[in-house]
Amino acid sequence: MSDCIFCKIVSGDIPSKKIYEDEQVIAFHDINPQAPVHILVVPKKHVSGVNELAAGDEALVGHVYGVIARLVRELGVAESGYRVVVNSGADGQQSVPHLHFHVLGGRLLSWPPG
Repeated sequence: MSDCIFCKIVSGDIPSKKIYEDEQVIAFHDINPQAPVHILVVPKKHVSGVNELAAGDEALVGHVYGVIARLVRELGVAESGYRVVVNSGADGQQSVPHLHFHVLGGRLLSWPPG
């Protein structure tokens, strides 16, 4: 999608502080971190959000969680704990219409989240 900021990051048109990339996903540090560790894991395939996942995307979502499991170990928050957040729609505060997974850790995360 030509006007999607995450698609532009995937293509390299917009720089990011990338920490991981493979054929299916890219992961990078959030530009407005809400915790000491705050990364985004973004599928390279443009999917607008959770509601737009199609049959066959299960493997992609499973791959995302596998990447998250690897990255939280590398970032040192696997043992202390972390949160994975996927915002969906306006009320869910989804600010970019491209499916993405926030991974937050490195501090005590309050509940409920707000």
